[in-house]
Amino acid sequence: MDAATALWPLVDAALGPDLPVRIDCWDGSSMGPVDAAAFVRFTSRRALRRLFWAPNELGFARAYVSGDIQIEGDLLDVLTRLDALADPERGPGVQVGHETTAAVAKAVVRLRALGPPPRPPAEEVRLSGRRHTRGRDARAVSHHYDVGNDFYALVLGPSMVYSCAYFEKAPSAAYTLEDAQRAKLDLVAGKLGLVQGMRLLDVGCGWGSFVIHAAGKYGVRAVGITLSEEQAAFARAAVASEGLADRVEIRVQDYRDVPDGPYDSIASIGMAEHVGLSQLGEYATHLHTLLAPGGRLLNHAIARRPGPPGDPRGDKTSFIERYVFPDGELQPLSTMVDVLESAGFEVRDVESLREHYADTLRAWVNNLEQNWDQAVALSSAGRARVWRLYMAGSALGFQSNRIGVNQILAVKPGPGGATGFPRTRHRLLSISEPGQTNP
Repeated sequence: MDAATALWPLVDAALGPDLPVRIDCWDGSSMGPVDAAAFVRFTSRRALRRLFWAPNELGFARAYVSGDIQIEGDLLDVLTRLDALADPERGPGVQVGHETTAAVAKAVVRLRALGPPPRPPAEEVRLSGRRHTRGRDARAVSHHYDVGNDFYALVLGPSMVYSCAYFEKAPSAAYTLEDAQRAKLDLVAGKLGLVQGMRLLDVGCGWGSFVIHAAGKYGVRAVGITLSEEQAAFARAAVASEGLADRVEIRVQDYRDVPDGPYDSIASIGMAEHVGLSQLGEYATHLHTLLAPGGRLLNHAIARRPGPPGDPRGDKTSFIERYVFPDGELQPLSTMVDVLESAGFEVRDVESLREHYADTLRAWVNNLEQNWDQAVALSSAGRARVWRLYMAGSALGFQSNRIGVNQILAVKPGPGGATGFPRTRHRLLSISEPGQTNP
């Protein structure tokens, strides 16, 4: 019996009879439309062993990252086609149930693939110790961000901004990712009301793009903090090259250890996802303490849809938990608003950028695929596959509204409730004029 014939009951149970892709097997047999735009290739029997021992998202991820399953063609197109067959809450992937599990077991027996569970790929991580201690948070951040600055430069492009861009126009050759990232930095600066002489804290500053932009264009004095040594080294070099060392300081520091308020404005862009629900109250309270009366906080974070949080320790079968963002936790928008208000902030503006993140991720996937050989050389084939799968899957998640991303603008009221906020939203969102001084 050839592999395709033996695998058909498994494929039928998982995806249904109308295959949206072509499936090729290690022995040359295949199934699915001959003219398919994309191919899923089982390169060895070991892929079945991975699915047998973990018949879920994690088993598929291990097979893909290790190269036991390959996806050739437009990955976003493949995931979109699979999405039509997927659970609307979970997204694309194998639909795991008793029928699918039994089909995996039968295929393993038919193809003589039974054996002990294969070793997980080297890119998989499981952290030990209590979640969201300073040490464990540092290890989680290092796993994701210390992949190599050159690798990230290939994916992110010259902006080195690792959060969603702001596409004021449709993406095109005339309006690029770099244009949209500059627009996002100006959007944040405008909401924070940055003017010359202000003191700014960027919590989770990444490679320093926002503090450099804020100091260079708006004349602020900025402190950027990160837990990644590699990010900090890159950011300090970039600050020096821009001649901003007298106005920008980059620290390797936990947000809980920042002692030197008050700051006039605080930006937290793509960082709150790492904090964890158990620590969100402390996060919001400490940032409130660090702000001067009337100071503004811009909290930019990915959000999950409302509903039960699930296992607060993380989904043990989750690809994202094991390979991408260990200990990452997404909260609904309502939870984040409640936490900020409970800490004493007044929330003044909320903006969803969900569609913008889908466009941003498509651009990052394209950057990775266009520079694939170099990305592999800078990291590993497995690491490049992790980033390709996670970014393509995330693009689909934003597109289909399974996840969102929101900018919450909040203020620390001063005496008598004074905030200094403009009376209209139009005025609030107007961009500060470079060179304007702080009254």
